[in-house]
Amino acid sequence: MASVTRETLAIIDRLMLELVEYQENKVLAMARRIHPGVTAEDIRNPHDFPALRDNPEWNFEDGILSGYKSAHMALRAKLLELID
Repeated sequence: MASVTRETLAIIDRLMLELVEYQENKVLAMARRIHPGVTAEDIRNPHDFPALRDNPEWNFEDGILSGYKSAHMALRAKLLELID
């Protein structure tokens, strides 16, 4: 296996953070169209907002965000294993 460097980790980490940020903004914008006035904190608890909870499109986009966050953490953990 090719050598993994801290620079490689930093590049992957930045890319994943960009994906997460893009999707967070998309999810928040969609949430605000569905339920005006919700905050980023509010959408962490969508069960408090039936219009969000019951919207399949919003749930789909929120699921993508969760997947990006999970993938980011998994990649970071694996790369740190390889570096150490």
